[in-house]
Amino acid sequence: MVRIGYTMMTEQAGPRELVEHVVRAEETGFDFSVISDHYSPWLDSQGHAPYAWSVLGAAAQATSRIPLMTYVTCPTMRYHPAVVAQKAATVQLLSQGRFRLGLGAGENLNEHVIGGGWPAVDVRHEMLGEAVEIIRSLFEGGYVNHHGTHYDVESAKLWDRPDQPPPIGIAVSGEQSCELAGRLGDLVIAVEPKSELLTAFDRHGGTGKPRVGQLPVCYDTDRDAAIDRAHDQFRWFGGGWKVNSELPGTSGFDSATQFVRKEDVAESIPCGNDVSAFVDAVRPYAEAGFTEVALVQIGGGHQLPFFDWAEKELLPALREL
Repeated sequence: MVRIGYTMMTEQAGPRELVEHVVRAEETGFDFSVISDHYSPWLDSQGHAPYAWSVLGAAAQATSRIPLMTYVTCPTMRYHPAVVAQKAATVQLLSQGRFRLGLGAGENLNEHVIGGGWPAVDVRHEMLGEAVEIIRSLFEGGYVNHHGTHYDVESAKLWDRPDQPPPIGIAVSGEQSCELAGRLGDLVIAVEPKSELLTAFDRHGGTGKPRVGQLPVCYDTDRDAAIDRAHDQFRWFGGGWKVNSELPGTSGFDSATQFVRKEDVAESIPCGNDVSAFVDAVRPYAEAGFTEVALVQIGGGHQLPFFDWAEKELLPALREL
């Protein structure tokens, strides 16, 4: 049975609301939760971008059961990997072992803010691999010194280190990232139900490891209103990660998606309150071999009705998938 998760989408809600949402997700019965780690929303209409790690600390204290996970953190530019290791260890302690560290090569949208330019994809993956090795070394304990191609670490040590370090997930979109995930990750992360990604992950050492997907949905009793909201806030999603990782700001995403039609969005994102349409959207992930799928309810102000509906109708239907 595929485990069904809930996404704290930092791009569409403020920090207090995100904590309230994950508390409600736990009460509703979601199997796990994930949180995006952004410096900017994708589009101005989303309107938010609080610091994910502060939200995680609050969420760890406000909940007691639901697992937490970054989806995903880029440990290469905005954050030095030694700092990511410290943050992850702290959240693992606060959550009493409920945290997983999801990592990825990042997007220009979030990483350009430090003024360091945006490296080519091959370099980004090289940086990610080195960053994961540093994080794992710090998780193991003791002092770490590292002088690599991209990073230096001088006598770093995690003074508050959990007995069980958080598992590390790595986001994938192609062969190169699948090799990294299979070799260095404890689980794999993807936002498309492509079985070839999981096959490549297995080929590089991922066999038997969890595989987590993500799916945007837009619940509303008025389907037209749901389509309007999905188009307004999530039309960027269909661009694919080769495009989405490169654009530097909300104006770029607005321009790149200006010709995306509402019907195009409605074809790729289940909208309305037809349970069968939502189940049909999750099914390709199950058939591809994903073990977990995190849902994103589009619209920061439309979470509470979604929880009520999910508890009564959606989750019971998805349990049968």
